[in-house]
Amino acid sequence: MKNVLILGAAGRDFHNFNVVFRNQSQFHVVGFTATQIPGIAGRRYPPSLAGPGYPDGIPIFPEDKLEEMIGRLGVDAAVFSYSDISHLNLMHLASRAVAAGADFWLLGTEHTQLKSTLPVISVCAVRTGCGKSPVARMVTSELRRNGMQPVVVRHPMPYGELECQAVQRFATIDDLERQQCTIEEREEYEPHICAGTVVYAGVDYEKILRAAEKEGDVILWDGGNNDTPFYASDLEIVVADPLRAGHELSYFPGEVNLRRADVVVINKVTTASVRDVQMVRDNIQNTNPNAAICEAASRVIVSAPEQIKGRRVLVVEDGPTLTHGEMPYGAGVVAARQSGAAELVDPRPYAVGSIRESFEQFRQLTNLLPAMGYSDTQRRELEETINRVPCDLVVVATPIDLARVIQLRRPYLRVTYEVEELTHPGLNQRVAQFAQEHTAARV
Repeated sequence: MKNVLILGAAGRDFHNFNVVFRNQSQFHVVGFTATQIPGIAGRRYPPSLAGPGYPDGIPIFPEDKLEEMIGRLGVDAAVFSYSDISHLNLMHLASRAVAAGADFWLLGTEHTQLKSTLPVISVCAVRTGCGKSPVARMVTSELRRNGMQPVVVRHPMPYGELECQAVQRFATIDDLERQQCTIEEREEYEPHICAGTVVYAGVDYEKILRAAEKEGDVILWDGGNNDTPFYASDLEIVVADPLRAGHELSYFPGEVNLRRADVVVINKVTTASVRDVQMVRDNIQNTNPNAAICEAASRVIVSAPEQIKGRRVLVVEDGPTLTHGEMPYGAGVVAARQSGAAELVDPRPYAVGSIRESFEQFRQLTNLLPAMGYSDTQRRELEETINRVPCDLVVVATPIDLARVIQLRRPYLRVTYEVEELTHPGLNQRVAQFAQEHTAARV
């Protein structure tokens, strides 16, 4: 029996355990490690999800204790199981594990993907913050236009009580409240719900898949970060970002997605330079010459730009895009500049608690605020930070209405963004063809 330590961030790690290691007598998982997401370390993967081989569950340790855990727990293999990490940092992590005496494993996609009885389309990305979510929503709309009923299964974000989150179904805004979703979860689920799409997520993706198969006739895998799909896909769509040209070949597992893609959408082409768009196109063609390439723009929508013009504004952006996505700005900054804001107020002097710590960790962030809300405590700290900043207006560029979850004491204006296809025929035509083929197959 090999002792296994799974390196994760509360998502892919649990899935890899469930499909590869649970109920396998040749392996014993002695623990998980956690990074990227605050508040995960110190918990346990519960016995009800871990199975009969783990009557006490499985402990979750901080990743910075990696070497100590390998020695103390007699770890034979460290299994890497999270996403959006540079190739350089991935190999630093591998070197730490190997130097401490353990093997270092990467699990193949074929070993970790479940098969559905329905057709599956996956929408993934090469980095966090490429614009994958609006692409996923565009795909679901096109499927409906072609007579199919999509059900979305979202990459996991189980930051609460894991037993209660084994299989989650979201069909209304009330479901978000009832299941105490974090800001990060709401940002992914709410836009789908508002479009009339049922969303599943959770921890046990075999059970989730079987439940979702009963509600529609096509599964849309909505990926997280730059992770690979949990389900074997009949059409793999991958989004690339020319504002970070070259990252499609230098981050894991984003490069895996690029190499497997049937269609690559180069987003934000009207914002990026011509040279960077061409670099991404060249990298796609050299790496995956069989992939179809489509170009798209991420259109920022400001309902009342006159409210921004000439005013001192605090810009609140999507959190993960700025943190482990490493983007220096998002749609809110673009909207504020285009609308003539007099000043983007620096929130750093007014940040409290974990929000202040985020600024200390992510030094590229200056005149904007990441909407971090992985816990109730962090949500309160975000609220306090926003309300402490001396500004005329808060520009909210998160995918949800932030005022639903925190109390904003200053005037605010929401900014939204949607993807616009620039290649014709492009992605929508490919999705329409997919729908027609699978509708005909059912008949």
